[in-house]
Amino acid sequence: MNWIRVALVGAVLVLSGCASKGDTSGWGYPPMAVPLQPSIQQEIQLSRLDQLLQRPDVDDVTRAKMYYERGLIKDSLGLRDLARVDFTQSLTLKPDQSDVFNILGVYYTQNTDFDGAYEALDSALELDPNNQFAERNLAIALYYGERYDQAYEIAQKHYNDAPRDPYRAIWLYWIGLEVDAKVATETFQKQYQQRTDEDFGWDLAGLILKETSEDEFLKKILTTTRNNVALAEKLTEGYFYLAKRYQYEGDYPNAIALYKLSMSNNVYEYVEHRYSFVELGNIYKALRDLQEQKIKEQQAQEVKETPVAPQETSTEKEMLKEEATAE
Repeated sequence: MNWIRVALVGAVLVLSGCASKGDTSGWGYPPMAVPLQPSIQQEIQLSRLDQLLQRPDVDDVTRAKMYYERGLIKDSLGLRDLARVDFTQSLTLKPDQSDVFNILGVYYTQNTDFDGAYEALDSALELDPNNQFAERNLAIALYYGERYDQAYEIAQKHYNDAPRDPYRAIWLYWIGLEVDAKVATETFQKQYQQRTDEDFGWDLAGLILKETSEDEFLKKILTTTRNNVALAEKLTEGYFYLAKRYQYEGDYPNAIALYKLSMSNNVYEYVEHRYSFVELGNIYKALRDLQEQKIKEQQAQEVKETPVAPQETSTEKEMLKEEATAE
């Protein structure tokens, strides 16, 4: 099997047009995985759960769990509206499910319904104060809802709970940039320098901080990833955080392209796939606002440069009136 792996990696490197430059412009085509597709196991699980939910002898607690499990499968397949129906049905049968409130909070954030997100994630944490996913997702929801101080406070606590987790450091950095960019950058650089393992998340941190070039980052993924699923997952994360870096620098064209690449792998359950939609919406809004501002400035300049016709004085009006009367 090793030769297959080598051949696949070699083919990807050739097709990608790898060059020696340290950014994505050095790649003739960006490295991509084959977009993930539904597996036979997922289809069998869906069919089995559909059949079990038809049985009248299933108690409410078990039925609620089945709806939740079916919702997770649908979510992993990108069927989010259908998944949300299952999650809501699960809560109807068993309201005290922190994990269900958490995933619904993520859905609300993705749809920019921030009030709904706060309510759902608060409920998740009330039911289970130790739900780390809900804590992180609440910080992210507050961040996208532009409630930066609250988001930073929660993100800081979330990071302190597990300071070796690179993803906690990454999101603390993005949120911190909106509070104090200098402190956030210095803190993130220190966290990166003090890393104690080779977690892929620290590779992402190095990419964000430009400690690792884009070329080196992509080469490492392609030469160390063993299968297409792992490749799709890593590229989903890598392109998302690289897009955020470009977006923060004001390079919207590259950011837009990279967010689309992040979504192209069909890793639907990753937050990086989910929040690419939110980030693209923010970019498009910023571009519309910028265009509207330019139009207003242009119109104001045209008004300023338009010559004003001389106004007739009251004396001139009276003389014209007398001449007309005389005639």
